[in-house]
Amino acid sequence: MNYKDEFEREHDKPIDHTTDETSDVHDSNLKYETSIQNSREGESESALIANQPERIGYEEPEVGRSEGPLLEPPLPEQSTNRVEFKNSAKKKKRNIKGFASMVAAGVVGSVLTLTVLPYTDYMENFSSNAESQSIGTVQQNTKTEANTVTAQPTSAKSSSSIADTVEQLSKTIVGIVNYQQQQSRGFYGSNSSQSVESGTGSGVIFQKNNDIAYIVTNNHVVEGATKLEVSLYNGEKVSAEIVGTDALTDLAVLKIDSKYVEATAQFGDSSTLRPGDEVYAIGNPLGLDFARTVTSGIVSAVNRSIAVTTSAGNWETNVIQTDAAINPGNSGGALINPEGLVIGINSLKIADSGVEGLGFAIPSNDFIPIVNQLIESGKVVRPYLGVGLADLSEVPQLYWENLPETVKEGVMITAVEPNSAAANGGLEAQDIIVSMNGTKIANSSELRKYLYSDVENGDDIKFEVYRDGKLTTVNVKLTK
Repeated sequence: MNYKDEFEREHDKPIDHTTDETSDVHDSNLKYETSIQNSREGESESALIANQPERIGYEEPEVGRSEGPLLEPPLPEQSTNRVEFKNSAKKKKRNIKGFASMVAAGVVGSVLTLTVLPYTDYMENFSSNAESQSIGTVQQNTKTEANTVTAQPTSAKSSSSIADTVEQLSKTIVGIVNYQQQQSRGFYGSNSSQSVESGTGSGVIFQKNNDIAYIVTNNHVVEGATKLEVSLYNGEKVSAEIVGTDALTDLAVLKIDSKYVEATAQFGDSSTLRPGDEVYAIGNPLGLDFARTVTSGIVSAVNRSIAVTTSAGNWETNVIQTDAAINPGNSGGALINPEGLVIGINSLKIADSGVEGLGFAIPSNDFIPIVNQLIESGKVVRPYLGVGLADLSEVPQLYWENLPETVKEGVMITAVEPNSAAANGGLEAQDIIVSMNGTKIANSSELRKYLYSDVENGDDIKFEVYRDGKLTTVNVKLTK
């Protein structure tokens, strides 16, 4: 229901107003309607305003300002209505005037504020504070990005994106082509030799020193090469030279002219890896046509021991197991964490039928000491025992039939080099080694692992060996 209509119906009777009274009523109605329209935020508030005239007219007779005593007989009906109506209108007029005064005061205050404020330093201080807060956030982000750029160049892009990290790190991933000499016979019986591509692999540029840049890769990628060619991220191809190789750990270091190098990779700490950590493999699977392919996965396991056969003998290599796809050609490439740090060199995989997601990488904490030795001396210096070895399981039982039935594992010495540490210590051919310094030795891989990892040149080793079926002890001082 419309509050204005209700108010007009209540006062339909004609009233003989004076000129002033009529003016008051019209002003009151106009301002009353304005008050109702502006305050209709809630029905209860509007209803309260609409009911005020009737309550004031009957409950508070003093508002009418009567000249007579309090108990004076009531005025005639028409006169009473006229007085009540007039007093009610004046009351509303005063209320509206109060509201208008309040609005006017607010307007005047705003005008004064806008007039005086520009001549004060408040806006300057406010702007300075706001700018300071904004710059603080930007500085913080800039600092974070700067730290990321320092560790692994990512330009001005967000360090949270693995795509940005890979984009920058890909500049350090190279393709390596192994060329070997091949003999061919001509139509007339003449022999000729030519260099042919023997295989491809991957490598990681990890150091730029004056005019030389160093690349780490697998030994089997470069083994037997007469010529090595490195393919850079921009497609440019340059010749490379071997700095040093180590067949047992399957590592090699190459060098190229540093003028071709724009970025170098950084090595991370592989000891912090846990199964479930995200990793990414970058390399050249199946050759340079798929250069710098990125595959993702997790660390499936750490400290796996895998038996491998190398040109220097059998070896138990410590590896990181991952389900990131590693294919032929990925060898020597980088296994990185989400921060872009190289935590492994991809080396091998199990590719049997029905087997999936079994790739392996050499941990950074294992290959860093080897890389340093290769740069320093071109080879890895290890203790030299001077013996030929064969696993007991590979030797015909005829040669160890005198052993106790409880002895099923060990390493037989097949030959002893004259003037070697073994010869000087008293080891003999057909001795069967079963322990070194109290550590059980089951095969030749375990013997090499202990010899190259747990002892150094100059150390004394107590060998427990079976000789002619009897257990004896032989002390050997290791030399180079």
